[in-house]
Parts: sequence; C-alpha cells; structure tokens
Amino acid sequence: MDNFKVAITSFLLDPKNHDVLAILKGLRNGLVYGAKIRFPHALVMALLFRTGTLKEKLISVLRATKQHAINLGTFVTIYKTALYLFTHHPNLLPIPFLPPSGSSLSSTSSKPTTSTSSPHPLHTFLAGVIGGYYVFGRENNPINQQIVLYVFARVVLALAKLAIRPTGGGGPTTTSPPVSPQITSTTNRGSTSSFLPQTLLGHDIKTVAWPVFASMSWGAVMCLFNGVPDTVQPSLRSSMQYLYLDSEKWSGIRDFFVYNE
Repeated sequence: MDNFKVAITSFLLDPKNHDVLAILKGLRNGLVYGAKIRFPHALVMALLFRTGTLKEKLISVLRATKQHAINLGTFVTIYKTALYLFTHHPNLLPIPFLPPSGSSLSSTSSKPTTSTSSPHPLHTFLAGVIGGYYVFGRENNPINQQIVLYVFARVVLALAKLAIRPTGGGGPTTTSPPVSPQITSTTNRGSTSSFLPQTLLGHDIKTVAWPVFASMSWGAVMCLFNGVPDTVQPSLRSSMQYLYLDSEKWSGIRDFFVYNE
C-alpha cells in the first residue's frame, strides 16, 4: 500500500504531468464548487417558494445542484483543455500580432501568478467562448440564465473600471460627431420603422442571440480575469481563483483529490 501511495504521489508531482493533471483538478474543483454554492441556495428557495411535497422539493434541489456542478466542472475542463491545446500546439491558433506570452492587458494590473506561463489574451478569450457556448449557450434554461447574467454583470462592472483607469496617454482627444446612416427595411423601401432587415428579425435572432451572449460573456470574463484581475468583482475573482488557479497547485494525494492547498 505504501509503495502504491509513493507511486501515485510521484506521478502527481512529476512536472511532465502537471498540465494534464491541472485539467483533472479543475474538473474536481468545478464539481465541488458548483455543488457547494448551488445546494444551499436551491434548498432555501425550494423550502420557501416551491410548492409540492418535501420529497419533490428535495428532488428539485438535488437536480439543480447536479446541473450546476456538472456545468461548472465541464466549463473548467473545456477551458483548461483549450488553453492546454493552444499552449502546446501553437500552430492551432497562430497569433503573431499579439505581445509575447506573459504580458498583460494593462501594465498597472496585479495579475495573479500561476505555476505555468500566462496565456495570451486571445487564447483565454477563445477558450472562454468555446466553453461558454458548449456548456451555457446551447440550452437557455433558468440555471444557465442565472449564471450567464451573473457573469455578464461582472464583465460590465470590470469594463467600467477599465474605462476610467488612467492610461498615461497624452492630452484630450477630439472625436468627430457620429454619423447616423439611414437604415431602411429590405421588405419596405418606403419605410424606416424597421431597424434591421426583416430577414434578421424574429426566429433568426432568437436562434443565435443566447448562444452569442453566453459565449461572449464567458470569453470576456476569462480574458479580464487573466489580464486585469483587479477589475473583476471580488467575490467572482475569489471563485475564479479557486477554479482556475488553485487547481494548478498541489503537493500530494490529499490536496489533489480532497482539498486545495
């Protein structure tokens, strides 16, 4: 038994295995964190507002907890896997126009450090988009809505902080007055009441609006967290620290499977 534990510990601590094992621990952290934050919330909401028997309420609580945990664990896994592929197979996504790896979006940010080099901003954005679409964008259900709207609100707050952050630039700039083009409907040349062509309205927009919204929200928040984490709302930043950075660190079997360092 001791030899088995030594072999497992040696495998976990081998630097060659770190990046792949970090994906597995990210899955573990996502499952644990999703269940931990959803269960008490769902339990209170079910007991206070949901009708039905106690058994039905408990089933709904467990169902919501399971969905939240699986969604979060799956997203972390997809995100970290995408970053792994982008990092170890750079030909998948060549980005010659971006600064060298390890640079941040702002020189004044206090970027969290990890055991691996910092990914490119475009890599983090695309990894978030991929995970956001696959996990949250394909189905518009109440739990996905709640999570995505929470993330979107934090993205807006972070962008507002960036908008007023000093950049060290020169004097005031002047801008030309916006040009308001005449937009007409393609189905009625004599009317300007339709803002978008009729072919883009109705079902077409409803089909793509939620997937695009969910994907872009997750791509933006992952890019902000990796580039300018101080702009991210503290409670969300703490959650993301647990999911994406704490899953990069362990010293043995117990803090890989059971708890974080």
